[in-house]
Amino acid sequence: MNYLLLVAALMTTPAPDSVPARWAPLAAYLEAAVQRHAFPGAVVAVGRREGILFLHAVGRLDYEQGAAVTTRTAYDLASLTKVVGLTTAAMMLVDEGKLDLAAPVTRYVPAFAAGGDSVTVRHLLTHSSGLPAWRPFFQRVQSRDEMFALVNAEPLEAAPGARMAYSDLGAMLLTEAVEHLAGKRLDAFLASRLFGPLGMKDTRYLPPRSWLARIAPTEFDSTWRHRLVRGEVHDENSASMGGVSGHAGLFSTAPDLVRFVQMLMRGGTAQGRTGARTTARRRTDASGAGARLIRPETIALFTRVDRPGFSSRALGWDTPSENSSAGSRLSPGAFGHTGFTGTSIWVDPGQDLFVILLTNRVYPTRNNDLIREVRRQVADLAVEAAAGSPR
Repeated sequence: MNYLLLVAALMTTPAPDSVPARWAPLAAYLEAAVQRHAFPGAVVAVGRREGILFLHAVGRLDYEQGAAVTTRTAYDLASLTKVVGLTTAAMMLVDEGKLDLAAPVTRYVPAFAAGGDSVTVRHLLTHSSGLPAWRPFFQRVQSRDEMFALVNAEPLEAAPGARMAYSDLGAMLLTEAVEHLAGKRLDAFLASRLFGPLGMKDTRYLPPRSWLARIAPTEFDSTWRHRLVRGEVHDENSASMGGVSGHAGLFSTAPDLVRFVQMLMRGGTAQGRTGARTTARRRTDASGAGARLIRPETIALFTRVDRPGFSSRALGWDTPSENSSAGSRLSPGAFGHTGFTGTSIWVDPGQDLFVILLTNRVYPTRNNDLIREVRRQVADLAVEAAAGSPR
């Protein structure tokens, strides 16, 4: 949609009376996006290391008679699973000395045949392994084991390190490595090591039926499941694995993701004014402020560009680039990621700012790309509104 038309829509759509004047342009923009059918509804959270500046819900769960979206609406995170779940698990295993970024993947997944010893863990995290981006393996498998077997046998399309090609297959392979080292399935590891300590009670794989009324539906699947997808992972490959994979499968809410990003911004410390209590057995940082889940040095390593000039990728995370979902006002040192269903997270330590956007833009069909411009505008409007807010 033409940018001038977007601005016109923003200016003619009133923001709710309860929205502070500083945040009215962002609220109005999201309302206008709903009217343009960029998505049925959305939740945005903007904040700092130790507080939330703006938490706001717009729209409905669907375009028909769905309930209104609230800040507790749960969304299918899609590929945000890669950073909230899989990458964070990798950070923890690096901290423990179990996962070596320079090691060949075969050290942890001996069945991976395609790359021999030339594909490293770092290649997987930076999407430079040479593996294909995606394959419709869900059409051929009935279990996680069958999926992993296909991934392990898939030939490389390029030499490791020669190109950046965003790869779900690489994330599935890293899932195998993480589960091998953790000694348990990824969902169990994250529940005990991340979501529990942070008090993220609304974040999990395989949400229970009791959540269904507040889960945003994703897509009318007309080719495989032949029904509306709601309360189960949208991604077909993850669904064929029982809903638990490192590339997709997590559901969460904006307040829970605030807890997560603030932990990263605090250098891996779980406890804070908006953090959760943690068990006494967790490590405590030097100031006694709370339990440390990840070392600050590890967070810094994973969130900076890995090969400047080669791609914008960090380890698991992405960084701002031309026309990316980061918009134009975040610092070069920011890091973030998106999800296919219409989700995104951006964190800017330099400006002490985060922007979380959750939508179900794939409802009722994935053939809707308005989210691309919306993400950029939301990031820019959030930075503008946050300017001058207390730090």
